[in-house]
Amino acid sequence: MTFSVPARSVGPQDNQLELIDQATLLSMRATGRGQLMQMSWLYEHPVDFDGLKRFYHDLGYGLYGRRIERSPLPFGRHRWVSSLGPASDIDFAPHPRPRAELTDWIDERAQLPIDPETGPAWRLSVLPLTDGSTAISIIGSHCISDGGGALFTMACAANGVTSDFGYPAPGSRSRLRGLITDFGEIVRDLPKIAKAAVAVTKLVSASRRQSRESAPAKAEVALGPEYDEEFIVPAITIFVDTAEWDARANALGGNSYSLLAGLAAKFAERIDRREADGSVTLLAAVSQRTMEDTRANAMSLAKASVDPEPVTTDLSAARAALKTAVTAVRESNDDLGLLLPLIPLIPKRLMKRAAGALFGFGNLPVACSNMGDLDASIGRPDGTQAEYVYLRGVDRQMTRREHERANGELVLVSGRIAGKVSIGVIAYRPGGENSKAALRELAAKTLAEFELTGVID
Repeated sequence: MTFSVPARSVGPQDNQLELIDQATLLSMRATGRGQLMQMSWLYEHPVDFDGLKRFYHDLGYGLYGRRIERSPLPFGRHRWVSSLGPASDIDFAPHPRPRAELTDWIDERAQLPIDPETGPAWRLSVLPLTDGSTAISIIGSHCISDGGGALFTMACAANGVTSDFGYPAPGSRSRLRGLITDFGEIVRDLPKIAKAAVAVTKLVSASRRQSRESAPAKAEVALGPEYDEEFIVPAITIFVDTAEWDARANALGGNSYSLLAGLAAKFAERIDRREADGSVTLLAAVSQRTMEDTRANAMSLAKASVDPEPVTTDLSAARAALKTAVTAVRESNDDLGLLLPLIPLIPKRLMKRAAGALFGFGNLPVACSNMGDLDASIGRPDGTQAEYVYLRGVDRQMTRREHERANGELVLVSGRIAGKVSIGVIAYRPGGENSKAALRELAAKTLAEFELTGVID
């Protein structure tokens, strides 16, 4: 997607969270997992720190200029409150580190505490490297913005554009007023809640029937106590020249998106992440964001089944599958939309199970997000073009045992900027060698299968 930047504006006064955003927050609280958007830049020339500080200040507006305030009702709808300006001081690393440790530092930044309620909901860090280059990294909670919204906010900040949505200050609503208002909204929403309850009953019945008809689950392998420690999933970034990427996509009868899908499918095949019929289930994010959109998560997920066998020689089937999936999600009302009115009423002890039902797709999903052509200003946080731009989504605060029980993960996030296609890859293979070295080796082999060359970081 290409981001154009609007003039300064004041948004709507309605500060109630959309149900999908409340579901995202409650899911995070129930599971303990924090979903983040992370973007990093590598400068091989001197950074203009005055320009970076201006970017940092302006970033704290629009979608990043807010936090979440809970309803005084246990089952009430939460609301946005104002949190304009910088989230905290820029985190400047006290000592330079070798270039070889860059991605380790990026991983460490993703573990910093952020919170969409108490703040800070986002952070920016800077690391000097011993070869004279400089790394910059930002993390932001998925509860205040998805990847598309974050990129849009960065484009605005890079162009000196700030937006104030007019949200109230934290704590400006009295508890009594909050109780009365939020209870009245629950009463008004009763018809939607009743309809959602009927939908849930049907879905639960269908799920139980499908469970009885499916093959028995594999016995869980005994895991030692070391699996209860938090584990940082290996993550790498692949950079391919855009001209080479596009030429290869065309030669294979596809386009940029289907080539990314093919790459994801081949990665999945190599780490045994295929369904019983040999196909790979791809989940493609479809943005619904408009210029006036204030939702944190303005997207849907399209599910496509792709055969990984032919993708290195022919992308036409993968391209058709993606087109069908995206069209279907844009034209239909999904089950998630029907169930959302129940979200505020689900007790926390049940929310973890509900999160799996709401956001689970297939047994072995592969997330594959193509952000498309990014606004060039996104690669210029200090006003000058960074040599490399890194994109990725992160699920943090998960133990190795949780990764094993979840059947691992595979996530690809791609964007085109500064003449390069940047592809972030995060992968965990249950029972396998989960290291960056192994993932880089796999990436090199996969690129070679597509007759592509690139830098793997």
